[in-house]
Amino acid sequence: MNNRNRQQQIVGLPEPSDLGRMIIRGVPRFAKRHKVISGSYIIGILTILLIGSGTKLNLDQRREYNSIMQTIDLQAEFDASQDFFIADSAYRASKGWFTCDGLCQRNKKRMEESKHRLDLIRKEGEARMSDAKSVAGLFSEVGVGEVQESFWGYFASGKQFAKRQSMWDAMFMSFRSMRRDEKFVEYALNVLMQVLVNFSMGLVMALVLFVIGLWSIVRSYQSNPLVAVVFFVAAACAAFSFVATYLIAIYGAAAGGVYGVLKVAETNARAQRIQGRQRQQYMGNRPHYD
Repeated sequence: MNNRNRQQQIVGLPEPSDLGRMIIRGVPRFAKRHKVISGSYIIGILTILLIGSGTKLNLDQRREYNSIMQTIDLQAEFDASQDFFIADSAYRASKGWFTCDGLCQRNKKRMEESKHRLDLIRKEGEARMSDAKSVAGLFSEVGVGEVQESFWGYFASGKQFAKRQSMWDAMFMSFRSMRRDEKFVEYALNVLMQVLVNFSMGLVMALVLFVIGLWSIVRSYQSNPLVAVVFFVAAACAAFSFVATYLIAIYGAAAGGVYGVLKVAETNARAQRIQGRQRQQYMGNRPHYD
């Protein structure tokens, strides 16, 4: 048995080439067992590559889109929101814990009227915006850009949740490790596992929330039902593919880092064993004098 095989038996760590072969053999098996997940991942990758940032609007579409968007009265919505804020503040200031006198009732009625007026203005603005979106289309740069903006917002929130949660977990785990007198390597591995769990939870939660809100975006473009369903499925698969690829990259980087640390530890332990054997041989070969 050569030295390389003996070293692998001593430590039990596979070589990088062996890991590569294991991954290559494992991917087809996973794809055959989980056809829905694999198919969704492939559809998402193709959607990202083929659609990209969406199709450009032609001159007529852009002119009609801008003309409809300009009919939305933003100043009226701003004024109505200010009136509602003032009326709501007055109502809350005059309302008691469990009672509402005459002044409170008048403020409440004024608040409800201002809210109704604000809702009507917003509803009218959303209807005009939906008409403008219907001119652009779902697969246009406007539709794809709005979906991408929504996804990046949820994605950033998921990462922020993971970072914040990991910071608190690392702090509390450091307190526990000091009480238990754990080694630094054990503490680092526990923190790494918790970080991976937090990122998985945060990004999966962000993906679910994005898919839930995606249909409202698709419906606002007033597209053909078949086109709307196709776009919804393609966008959901694209989001799933990106999140899965991001998580795979994180887990791969973490596994590579741990593997590198273990290989360094293996090399150091092997060097110490060799030095110990050489020292023993040297001591055994030294001449002894009575």
